[in-house]
Amino acid sequence: MHSPPLPPAILIMGPTASGKTALAMALADRFPVDLISVDSAQVFRDMDIGTAKPDGATLARYPHRLIDLISPEASYSAARFRADALAAMGEITAAGKIPLLVGGTMLYFRALLQGLAELPQADATLRAEIDAEAAAEGWPAMHARLARLDPATAARLHPTDSQRLQRALEICRLSGRPMSELLAESTQQRPPYDFLSIGLLPADRAVLHQRIERRFDTMLLGGLDEELAMLRRKYSLHPELPSMRCVGYRQMWEAQDGLYGKPEMRNRGIFATRQLAKRQITWLSNSFETEIFDCLSPTLIAEVSARSAAFLSA
Repeated sequence: MHSPPLPPAILIMGPTASGKTALAMALADRFPVDLISVDSAQVFRDMDIGTAKPDGATLARYPHRLIDLISPEASYSAARFRADALAAMGEITAAGKIPLLVGGTMLYFRALLQGLAELPQADATLRAEIDAEAAAEGWPAMHARLARLDPATAARLHPTDSQRLQRALEICRLSGRPMSELLAESTQQRPPYDFLSIGLLPADRAVLHQRIERRFDTMLLGGLDEELAMLRRKYSLHPELPSMRCVGYRQMWEAQDGLYGKPEMRNRGIFATRQLAKRQITWLSNSFETEIFDCLSPTLIAEVSARSAAFLSA
């Protein structure tokens, strides 16, 4: 007796400004797919411009699940994403369609595909101790400390990524073991789907950087400043919330608070977005088994469409 074939699902992952959303919508025009967003910023309501969220007309034509889920005052975890994504995939499959998950939050993709390890819960006292050490020594020094305790985790974190560095150090101290080891021991099973994993990477990183610069300028012209001002009026926000730590919002917040002017804000925002893309590329290159396509290729849509057609007809 042969086991029945697994239902298909398509993943499109890549760095910011690599054209993921446009590709996903092109595939939706060609195949019976429903879209699921894999984006830790687009889960927040009213955060539209700075997250490059598809506009209302686009979402009406190409509905995305897992967008606009929570208030910017709230937090959304990889564990919740996994549960929400699996539920959405089940509904889509039951309706006779194909889940297409698209986005750049690599932690969410890993949680979906590899499960989640049993990590110790947050400890407020220990976090305060780590923050105090970082205030005295700087986050790059904390990154160097993590590199001695957990080289694998430190290698994928930026030396100023305070939120993730804090969590990795917290786990090391609470468990006495590196976070990378605990993640490797995850016992949850890979979802019961036959996945086609598409990875978008640029053949020329400089061209991606140009795209990032243009897109950030588009956000500024589109009203990012006004959007953040509205968010600060509407919600009870502070700069350490996950929503306000998103690239673009963090730099605009600091500019609105007078820490620096708009030209400096623009430079900082573009630099931070490039650093985000670099981390996404590292994750994609080192942590996933994907079929890589050049996101700058003029024939990208045709290439991925042909591969998807072959996958779905197999």
